[in-house]
Formats: sequence, C-alpha cells, structure tokens
Amino acid sequence: MAKFTPQQAADVLAVKQVIYEWGDELDINNGLSMREADCLTEDVRYNVGGQWREGLKAVEAFYQGRAEAMRAGAGLMTMRHIITSLRVSFDGPDQASVGYLLVFFAAQGDGPFDKYCDPLAVADVRMECRRDQEGEWRISMFDSGQIFKRG
Repeated sequence: MAKFTPQQAADVLAVKQVIYEWGDELDINNGLSMREADCLTEDVRYNVGGQWREGLKAVEAFYQGRAEAMRAGAGLMTMRHIITSLRVSFDGPDQASVGYLLVFFAAQGDGPFDKYCDPLAVADVRMECRRDQEGEWRISMFDSGQIFKRG
C-alpha cells in the first residue's frame, strides 16, 4: 500500500508530469527538442539504442543521429508512447524511483494510419528522477527492457 505525506503526494504528481512531458517530446518531436522540453538532468544516464548515453548532450546526439538516418531513408517515424501502471517511490526527499509499463507504437511517415499496426514494443521501464535546487523534478536515469517486440 502506498502511503505518502502531503508533500510526497504533490511530488508524485510532479514526477508523473515530467515523465509525461518526456513521452510527449518523443511523440511530437522525435526527441529532437529534448533540451527545450527540459525534462532531463544535464548529467542524465540514458539507455537508448542498446547503449548507455552519459549526459544530455549525448542523448541529444543520439536523437539527432537517428533523425538524420531516418530522413536519409524512409523518413521520420510517427511514435506514440503509452505509459501505464506508473509507480513512484522515494529514495530521499529529492530522489524518486519510477517504474512503469510502456506500450510503444511507431510507423514510418505521417499519420493517421489506416492499416493495422501491432505495438512495436512493450517494455518495463525504470527511471530515476531528481529535484533540483529550484524545486523542479527531472529525469536523471532512463532504462528499459522490452518484454515483447514486433519482429
């Protein structure tokens, strides 16, 4: 059973919001405006593309490189991240651990799509979030393991 103080309850909402903003950034901008989305710490540890990226600049470089490769081929993807079963626990007053289930759809081109599309992946996601000196929560670690993926 989750028992939170009133401050922790407010913090849970703030942590959820930063994660939803992260998902929106990927869905709307393909991760190309991650710095402007302001949802990651500068020193974020981020596992994407089968490799750990250390720092916001490395994450930005990954998404820029992926977009360039996609533009040179079939074009950018339309993505949707469906975040569900989100759980937050606190490791300290300014540290939170988050787990959730991610259902991920992606297709080349611009929607709407009229052909059947299975999810690209279903993943167990683990994040860590940290509150900065201004009181803002940001994602400081992202990792996921796909339990189902489209072949």
